[in-house]
Amino acid sequence: MGTLVWLRPTAAPAVPAGPSVAHVVAAAGMKGRTRWVSVASRCPSPRVLQAGRCRWLVVRSGVTAAAADDPEDSSRLPELQVASRIRGFFFYTVTAVAAIFLFIAMVVVHPLVLLFDRHRRRAQHYIAKIWATLTISMFYKLEVEGTENLPPNSSPAVYVANHQSFLDIYTLLTLGRCYKFISKTSIFMLPIIGWAMYLLGVIPLRRMDSRSQLDCLKRCVDLVKRGASVFFFPEGTRSKDGKLGIFKRGAFSVAAKTGVPVIPITLLGTGKLMPPGMESNLNSGSVKVIIHHPIEGNDAEKLCTDARNVIADTLLQHGYGVH
Repeated sequence: MGTLVWLRPTAAPAVPAGPSVAHVVAAAGMKGRTRWVSVASRCPSPRVLQAGRCRWLVVRSGVTAAAADDPEDSSRLPELQVASRIRGFFFYTVTAVAAIFLFIAMVVVHPLVLLFDRHRRRAQHYIAKIWATLTISMFYKLEVEGTENLPPNSSPAVYVANHQSFLDIYTLLTLGRCYKFISKTSIFMLPIIGWAMYLLGVIPLRRMDSRSQLDCLKRCVDLVKRGASVFFFPEGTRSKDGKLGIFKRGAFSVAAKTGVPVIPITLLGTGKLMPPGMESNLNSGSVKVIIHHPIEGNDAEKLCTDARNVIADTLLQHGYGVH
């Protein structure tokens, strides 16, 4: 991790910097010393970069510079990184061991599930709840607010939530509702976890495939009409910067066509514990789940706007950003 500084060789012709030339952020440390400085500037055109007229030099980052000034910080930073990696290793060890035994239980009960509860698959979801609860209870504190807004498993609904982290699925499984997630088809190929997803009735989706997307929505409508619930992350993917993204209308079109309520859920803290792209690390901390009042209607656009506004307002109240 480093600070990026734009250096222009003296031999190169001068190029106007454009409207956004540079920004400098500095924070003063103890005893008047500068703890870190971040300088960034952009070339006005990619052609200038390709011509080699400007280049980037990576220098020490703020954390490294601060650590150089303070020996205590220098020793503390590696300890935190190592602790997160160790915690991540044990997290995956626990979840893998638990998954093996609970997957066997899923296989044993699956014939009865197909015979008596093909669409909701309550027994399989109960086992998945045990798996998720066993895993996360050892690594982070979970607080759930608004459980009174959860409809019973016998009442189908469309659930939607913001998507911050790989931990979102674990967290949501602990709520004990029989909703069907949507997942990339490649995940189904993973041993144990992918097979368990198949037994749970998770809906496969090939991204960037319009026909697969259409089939996915049709299957969601069919499941809801048969009494099952479905779960969408309307942003379509995990947020890279922690800010709430634009919602897609698929989930809300399912709710509008079937007449079931939309249950908005706000997830807080999962992105800080395991940020996107850092799945091997698990930071310490806590997670909060806020379940909002159901939203009903037959206008997909309005359902989408109302659900996003509820989640966005909650994120802003807790210091998160919104695009």
